[in-house]
Amino acid sequence: MTDENKNETEVESQENYDELLEELTLKDEELTKLKEDLEKQQEETQEYISLSQRLQADFENFKKITDKKNKEIVRFANENIIKDFLDCYEDFGRALEIENDKDLRDGVELIYNKFNDILTKEGVEKIPAKGEKFDFTRHEALMTQASEDVENGYIIEELMKGYMYKDKVLKYSKVIVCKK
Repeated sequence: MTDENKNETEVESQENYDELLEELTLKDEELTKLKEDLEKQQEETQEYISLSQRLQADFENFKKITDKKNKEIVRFANENIIKDFLDCYEDFGRALEIENDKDLRDGVELIYNKFNDILTKEGVEKIPAKGEKFDFTRHEALMTQASEDVENGYIIEELMKGYMYKDKVLKYSKVIVCKK
């Protein structure tokens, strides 16, 4: 090998070395940048985890507060209707103090009308029965009886009144049904 070939090989080797060194430097810089990005992402991930934990704790607290408020609402749900019934209760007490039968009847009638007004205001309705077609979803047949005046399957007599609260039966009407 000649000196010139040797020099050329050394120059090429040096150039290759310089290129590899430059590439290595670039890769080191890229690696350093990637490490910084990874650290930044890890910090961001920790922030999200922390935020998630705080939100979960806030939600649990909200649930506890809401449950407590709901229990209070249920506990005092009948407060207004009880206040209305207290007036009737006091009227009954006053009616019992009356000695005259006529005044007593007027007092009890007044109280009955107050109760009726309260129940109507709250959405309670009487279930129509006598003369109506028997409906097992609103009536309870205690007896059946044959009758010339009433059609088969219709109610002859109401033994006890039934009541609806909005769309729900509170108490079924107890009835006698015609069966021929």
